[in-house]
Amino acid sequence: MVFVDGVRTPFGKAGSKGQYAQTRADDMVVKVIRELLRRHPELPAERIDEVAIAATTQIGDQGLTIGRTAALLAGLPKSVPGFAIDRMCAGAMTAVTTVSSGIAFGAYDVVIAGGVEHMGNHPMGEGADPNPRFVSDKIVDPSALVMGSTAENLHDRYPSLTKERTDAYAALSQQRYEEAQKAGKISPDLVPVSTRSDEGWGLATTDEPPRPGTTVETLAGLKTPFRPHGRVTPGNAAGLNDGATGALLADAETAKELGLPIGMRLVGYSFAGVEPEVMGVGPVPATEKALKRAGLTIDDIGLFEINEAFAVQVLAFLEHFGIADDDPRVNPWGGAIACGHPLASSGVRLMTQLSRHFEEHPEVRYGITTMCIGIGMGGTVIWENPNYNAGGEQ
Repeated sequence: MVFVDGVRTPFGKAGSKGQYAQTRADDMVVKVIRELLRRHPELPAERIDEVAIAATTQIGDQGLTIGRTAALLAGLPKSVPGFAIDRMCAGAMTAVTTVSSGIAFGAYDVVIAGGVEHMGNHPMGEGADPNPRFVSDKIVDPSALVMGSTAENLHDRYPSLTKERTDAYAALSQQRYEEAQKAGKISPDLVPVSTRSDEGWGLATTDEPPRPGTTVETLAGLKTPFRPHGRVTPGNAAGLNDGATGALLADAETAKELGLPIGMRLVGYSFAGVEPEVMGVGPVPATEKALKRAGLTIDDIGLFEINEAFAVQVLAFLEHFGIADDDPRVNPWGGAIACGHPLASSGVRLMTQLSRHFEEHPEVRYGITTMCIGIGMGGTVIWENPNYNAGGEQ
């Protein structure tokens, strides 16, 4: 299976003042589907075999089997089926791995996979009814249902991961994003979205969450909403965001037949479960599992796109694998702490950026996209660079 291309909407701040406050979630998905087809006129729409779209909160404008309904709204032929999928933060990642398995099995040739989350319209957990036995039978710690509290728990478990380190990492994420944006590396992946507000119509062309000029000093005094005198703040965690992503995936032979570009090749993937109250450590066993199955080691990986739900979760991964906090191979253009994390959409943002990094780094053969997942999981996908120069050095 090959990753052909990926796009996303600019990410917005959730809430009544955010740029997507009066924009529907399914309309954002429509924009990314149409943009993928616009960028690839060599792909006949009727050749698309499936549309898999993830959403964590599958109600309202994110409900009604959004993969199918968004495909219809986007003007795809009615013969193109679609479905919805949920694995919380790893929704889009799971959409990709699920349909990739279908491609490998021969069930599909070309697929669109992605995710959307309008956290302004649908806060995480809206409409959910967790079984009381989770707490009464002590299946999980009560803090497991509050993602910010799980990040505080991670600090407890790894005392070396101090607030000073997480603030420094968060400031670096903002700085790297700002540098990448100024260098023109962010905007090519974005599709403009028409927005509506009480003032009239607008156009979303840039990410809303980034805070240029962020320093460790500006982060130091922020409140810790999940625990008095805690360590997790709005500055060293991703915010509440709105946005959508989409990717074109194909069988390698079909891509060649149609003249589709190849951004990267899928090597393998794994998901792993961990204690829900420390869900941020999930990428560690998921990555170990994926590497083992692929016959690789962490030393074979030359680029990392790690979702920054919380800085402490990224640092737990880096420390486990002996990687420096500021390693330039990790999130070279910054991450979710800067640009935002609209839950189910983020996996494809990681993939799209990794494919862009591969273009710039032919000396790197393998890269990974990895993320922690609510209710105690992690997911990792290993990719191979089609531009790899075997004569270069890893």
